[in-house]
Amino acid sequence: MITTPYLHILHVFSLLILTAHTYMAFANPAPENRKRTLIITGIAALLLVVSGCGMVKPVFSFGSGWVVVKLLCWLAFSALAGVAYRKPELRGTLSFVGLTVLLVALVMVFAKPF
Repeated sequence: MITTPYLHILHVFSLLILTAHTYMAFANPAPENRKRTLIITGIAALLLVVSGCGMVKPVFSFGSGWVVVKLLCWLAFSALAGVAYRKPELRGTLSFVGLTVLLVALVMVFAKPF
C-alpha cells in the first residue's frame, strides 16, 4: 500500500499540473494545443482524485460534507480546460471561476466545516 506522504506529494503535484495546464488553455486556446492539453489535464485530474480518495478513505467517510464539496470542486475545475477551448470568449469569466473553485477547495482542506 502507498503511504500517505507519497499520496500527498502526488496529490499536490497533480494539482499543480492541472492548474498550470488549465490556465495555459485560458492564455492560449489555440486548436493545435487542444489535444495535448486535454490529455495532460485529464491524466492530472485522474491522479488528483485517486490520490485524494486514497488519503480520505482511511480517515473520513465519503459522505462527509467537505468531501462532497471537494469532489464538486474537482469536477468543476477539471472541466474548465475543455470549456476554454469550446468557448474562448469566456476565458476571463472561466479564470475567475477557476480561482474561486480553487479557493473553496483550499478552505475545505483546512476548515473542514461539515
